[in-house]
Amino acid sequence: MSELSAFDTRLAGLIAALSPQSRKVMAATIAKRLRKHQQQRIKQQVTPEGQPFTPRRPQPLRAKKGRIKREMFAKLRTAKYMKAKGTADDAVVEFTGQVQRMAKVHQYGLRDRPSINAKQIIYSSRPLIGFDINDLKLIEESLIQKMIGS
Repeated sequence: MSELSAFDTRLAGLIAALSPQSRKVMAATIAKRLRKHQQQRIKQQVTPEGQPFTPRRPQPLRAKKGRIKREMFAKLRTAKYMKAKGTADDAVVEFTGQVQRMAKVHQYGLRDRPSINAKQIIYSSRPLIGFDINDLKLIEESLIQKMIGS
């Protein structure tokens, strides 16, 4: 890794030389591309490490008949709830509003009540947002395109 440290410092210098406005635009495009990749991974129901999500818990016997027809986190991965934004200093992909709490419960495997009158349930950890090798390659490609283009 020490042979890459010179490259990293040079790249940091090139990024610092950009104007704050162009850094903000670059961060926003990186955040949007990361959000798209995260949405695809959530749709495939795979963690950043490549492991499949733990399946849902079995439904109680007295519940409605039939199977659950909707996949997990179908609404959660939409652009309405999963926001991407960029500033001159960083690129952020986050969940907003009330769904942020639900995403946190699933991300870390915490306790929660599915409804007000229900018992507390310990949810399995299903990491929704995280970095993998493809995300890092995506960031590198975006940086290189910006450096060549400007």
